[in-house]
Amino acid sequence: MTDRIDTLLALVYGPDLAGPAAARLREMLARFPQRPAARPSGAPFSERDVALITYGDSLRRPEEPPLRTLERFARERLTGAVSAIHILPFFPYTSDDGFSITDFYRVNPALGDWDDVRRIGQHFDLMVDAVFNHMSAQSDWFRAFLAGDPAFAGMFRVESPEADLSTITRPRTTPLLTPFQTARGEVVHVWTTFSADQVDLDYRDPQTLLRMLAVLLFYVTQGARYIRLDAIAYLWKVAGTSGIHLPETHAIIQLMRAVLDEVAPDVIVITETNVPHAENIAYFGDGANEAQMVYNFALPPLLFHTLLSGDASRLRDWVNALRVPSERTTFFNFTASHDGIGVRPVEGILSQAEMDALIAHTEACGGRVSYKRNADGSQSPYELNIAYVDAVTDPAEPQAVQARRFLVSQAIMLALAGVPAIYVHSLLGSRSDIPGMERSGHNRTINREKLDVAAVDDALADPDSFRAQVFGAYRAMLLRRKQIAAFHPGAAQAALDLGQPGVFALLRTPEDGGRVLAIHNVTGQPRPVDLSAWAAAPLSDLLSGERIDPRFLLAPYQVRWLELSDQ
Repeated sequence: MTDRIDTLLALVYGPDLAGPAAARLREMLARFPQRPAARPSGAPFSERDVALITYGDSLRRPEEPPLRTLERFARERLTGAVSAIHILPFFPYTSDDGFSITDFYRVNPALGDWDDVRRIGQHFDLMVDAVFNHMSAQSDWFRAFLAGDPAFAGMFRVESPEADLSTITRPRTTPLLTPFQTARGEVVHVWTTFSADQVDLDYRDPQTLLRMLAVLLFYVTQGARYIRLDAIAYLWKVAGTSGIHLPETHAIIQLMRAVLDEVAPDVIVITETNVPHAENIAYFGDGANEAQMVYNFALPPLLFHTLLSGDASRLRDWVNALRVPSERTTFFNFTASHDGIGVRPVEGILSQAEMDALIAHTEACGGRVSYKRNADGSQSPYELNIAYVDAVTDPAEPQAVQARRFLVSQAIMLALAGVPAIYVHSLLGSRSDIPGMERSGHNRTINREKLDVAAVDDALADPDSFRAQVFGAYRAMLLRRKQIAAFHPGAAQAALDLGQPGVFALLRTPEDGGRVLAIHNVTGQPRPVDLSAWAAAPLSDLLSGERIDPRFLLAPYQVRWLELSDQ
């Protein structure tokens, strides 16, 4: 075992506790059955990497395990277009649509089994959720804790209700502590960051860390190529602090990375931290010791603002300030996920008036706003709950215009440096499921509809349907993108000012030549573009195959990927 792992254990636990923990970890790693090699190229990412985000049962067929339905749909329609599939938590659970897990080692039998998961992994890289901040209050592990089982005595985070918790960062409005009664009749107050059914693990006990590292390695043995660390910023908790981003949290992530580097160097760690941008990118560490990818959380609300305002200036300035610490790191670019559109990541980037406009549009389209509790007891917006299609379009516009308007938002995401990730409902052009949200009483249900795959197939076979218009064009962009070296995650990028706030122009420059200028009209009006300073001869549009003059008119919501000479 490396000195790096020993050092991190000592940093978190001190020498007395670190020694026994290191001995047990050595035994665990010695038994690890597989040691995958890195990619032949040595590079962790390429322009061919694209992830699909989906629940295991987002697509359903009667009398068929949903994971098999997903596998068949992905093979038939997405082979070559996406390279990885992030199956949102597919374990047994009691609430929060899978994020309140009862057993980290089992597949939810309502979805299928490990054979079904591994079958998907035969065709696509697997991303597996490591929901390591908390688990279900109805789990066997928590029951054992309440029963006084010494093996679980330090497993869950207990706090005195008299402790000063006023400075703790709260992502929800629910109480931070939840009382539970033990088998001895004692009442303990357990830290519950996200809900009363999600009891937080206590990593102050090294046995908790070792137990969760065993789960991590188990996922690797089942074929995980990407490990998504869910809500990881809250992992280490101390009363009287912010309770988020603490040094021990970063050290534990670095320890997970070190363990994987030791026995599974091809596995990528990705952190999910829905926080302001500067805090988010801290999870890259020094570029070699922490996450290889972080969710680019500022992108969804910034693109929403861009399409709503018809002005790409804020987006351009933000893109030009983006940095990654090394060529071994990159952003996980997305516009939609199973959650809402987080607004905390654009604090300090968008003005309050601009934020208010996003909220007003969301509510006008039938969406909802979810709030967090602040230290002074007040509440502020945390995320906007709406399908991304509805967020970035105008319901008064014709269907074809709405499709183009949505697709330009996705094209911008595909052009940016990083690995693109596409939520299944964005790929399929799904609208907000307002009836489903109202039935469930949960805001996030608006973007989690379960679809009958036969109805989806019928819609995709109808060229006049909105689903077909979105899916067909989206898939074509994905197939073309993977052939363009300029879209390598490590290729340099610069957002250009062409004198048109309604045009977002992104120059991508790979090391070995082959520059591409991706140009996007984010307005409903034609926009003149003059590239005569860049080229004297007609340019090739890699997306449409057309040859166009350096001076041209960009149609409303049009996208062009223009090949530039390296001279």
